[in-house]
Amino acid sequence: MTERKPIDCWLTDMDGVLVHEERAIPGAADFVTKLIESGRRFLVLTNNSIFTPRDLRARLLASGIDLPESAIWTSALATAQFLDDQRARGSAYVIGEAGLTTALHDVGYVLTERAPDYVVLGETRTYSFEAITRAIRLIEKGARFIATNPDPSGPSPEGSLPATGSVAALITRATGVEPYFIGKPNPLMMRSALNRIDAHSETTVMIGDRMDTDVICGLEAGLRTILVLTGSTRAEQVERFPYRPTRVVDSVADLVDLIDELAPPPA
Repeated sequence: MTERKPIDCWLTDMDGVLVHEERAIPGAADFVTKLIESGRRFLVLTNNSIFTPRDLRARLLASGIDLPESAIWTSALATAQFLDDQRARGSAYVIGEAGLTTALHDVGYVLTERAPDYVVLGETRTYSFEAITRAIRLIEKGARFIATNPDPSGPSPEGSLPATGSVAALITRATGVEPYFIGKPNPLMMRSALNRIDAHSETTVMIGDRMDTDVICGLEAGLRTILVLTGSTRAEQVERFPYRPTRVVDSVADLVDLIDELAPPPA
């Protein structure tokens, strides 16, 4: 890794880095424990908008990874923050689950089907044709179109599931209106995470398992990046991209000692 400044803060993706289908990746629990013990500021990021941070903490704890709710940053939280900044205490028609509706409620948004300011599309296990039709009609009437993330599919034990990006494409095809995507690879997601922990891009690193979301998102936000090979991107695929991560490692287990090695010197 080309070291410019010590690493004071850490951002990491969740799926493919810490867990794989709700099973902890070896070394993930040690990595999180080391971050907490070291006093380094950090956030675990996910494009998944289904769950609240409390839900995700419980799911991670069941896999043996113990971290506080405050250390989890989702595309739903980033979306709510963006809408609050853009149009405080506005209104939205939402397709999504508790992670998204709770985040919007918490910033004072009214959820309504009657002339909303925004149509907000997130992930759900049960996309309803009726709800999608309503979203299309509201967008045609002038509602602004926001989507939590562009991921076209997501994993399940039975195989791939359609995700936000696929449904957004359906709505765009019907309306001619493109959504504004908040989650990765939009660097807005990364910058909102940096602001959340009062971090600076020059002293923060992003860990991810995907070149086309995590690494490019970190790169465009000015962070150093680490690719782990326990998720989507395989080692032989890295050279196909026109950009490179700062470092490539086999798994998050290889980063435990790096937390101390790259830490700022004692005051």
